[in-house]
Amino acid sequence: MTAGSGSGSKARGPRAPRARLGALAGVVGFLAFVEYTSGFLQGYYTPMLTDIARHLGVPDADVNWLEGSQLMLSALVVPALAKLGDMVGHRRILLWSTAITGLASLALPFAPNFAVFLACWTVQGFYVVWLPLEIALIWSRSRGREGRSALTAKAAGILVAALEAGAISGALIGGQLIDTLPLVPVLLIPGLLVTVCFVVIMFGVQESEHQTGGKLDTVGITLVSLAILAFTGGLSLMRLNGVDSPLAWGVTVLGLMLVWPFAVWELRHPDPVIDVRMFRSPALAPVFLTAALFGMSVLGAQAPLSTFMRTDPTVYGYGIGAGGFTTSLAIGIYLIGMIGGALLFPLVARAITPRLALTCAALLVGAGYLMFLPFHGSFSQVVTNMFIAGIGSGALVAALPAAAAAGAPDSQTAVATGLTNSTKTVGGAVASAIFGIALMHGATGAAAGAEATAGSFAGYVTVWLVCGLSAVAAAGALLFVVPKDAFQDRRPVES
Repeated sequence: MTAGSGSGSKARGPRAPRARLGALAGVVGFLAFVEYTSGFLQGYYTPMLTDIARHLGVPDADVNWLEGSQLMLSALVVPALAKLGDMVGHRRILLWSTAITGLASLALPFAPNFAVFLACWTVQGFYVVWLPLEIALIWSRSRGREGRSALTAKAAGILVAALEAGAISGALIGGQLIDTLPLVPVLLIPGLLVTVCFVVIMFGVQESEHQTGGKLDTVGITLVSLAILAFTGGLSLMRLNGVDSPLAWGVTVLGLMLVWPFAVWELRHPDPVIDVRMFRSPALAPVFLTAALFGMSVLGAQAPLSTFMRTDPTVYGYGIGAGGFTTSLAIGIYLIGMIGGALLFPLVARAITPRLALTCAALLVGAGYLMFLPFHGSFSQVVTNMFIAGIGSGALVAALPAAAAAGAPDSQTAVATGLTNSTKTVGGAVASAIFGIALMHGATGAAAGAEATAGSFAGYVTVWLVCGLSAVAAAGALLFVVPKDAFQDRRPVES
């Protein structure tokens, strides 16, 4: 794997040195298990979301609250935890976030109602900071090595491949178990795996060599948290009260307005939690923009794809009517596409430049989702669409955080990689709210005597359109707005 990858390294032709992990192989191996666990969590529950909804007595549309809650938590905690990682050690914060994730995962099976389940599910989302911390840790440990960006990119590809392998395993195992065992013991397994993951980090991962120290910018954290809570809260109110609710729009706009005092404070602070100047950097701004648009599909569409697969066409007139295991097979095929995209991206980037490779990846995502519009009537059509979208998604997941690490100041590595996650999750939160509204309102098509728990077909069309067009917009930005050398070798931005 060569330097021409999503890490932002320049394609230098056939004589470019190959990235060799060498002494880093051990820590990458342990971190790969951490990402395997992260992927397992993300894939395991997906085939059983309909079963969880029935168990808790809520309709399918409410499943989007699970996705939206973790996305909101991610946007809140990743900036703070990433900054703490740079300050006190990436391994230390990785360990604490794993402990919190494990406790929440073990509590999930015993939740007595949807509200408690939602709270535990939300806290479980602390795993979202794992990948940014891991890439920052690898970047720190590779200090002084030749081809540092290429090493980080290669490690990122391995971690993402492990993540998707975990997601495939989780989806297949979860789909099989939910068809054969009661829900409560099935829900215990992820918590046990996270416990093992905690032990692996404790004894297998060494701390990064350099910490910046300093004092955490609590005012900045408070301001950005208020902005995110108001923005996502307004989106949630739209789901509850409808898109014509003045209160919902007012709270959403308030969230956007709160970004201004946060930015003013951060520009004046000597050690901000988020250096907003990074959003003006030609090396980093394209990464954040692409991540936000990409997040609408890679994060917002997971639950709708699962519930569409499980919807019975004999009752509602659309859907596939698949069981838990069949749904997990479709998810597995999608994730295989993501693994392929993550591992192939450096080769393609070297051949046609990273920017064009990212553009092609975004176009594949858009094509996959837009193909749902005419082709959604059979299992083979659905998995073909998902596989195409998966190839592009895998490339983007691997490339974006590594690109951020290479373009950021050394003192802001975890923050920059975390911001790719934050902007991605904000995009996913927006999409999740849109999809929840679309699927909840106007659910129709139940046969006589059947309970209308499925989302509306018009809602699923909205999902496919938003995911497809946002990916096409990301491709357009990469092709026509982003500077041609934005993802190639560059000096770090000024801190």
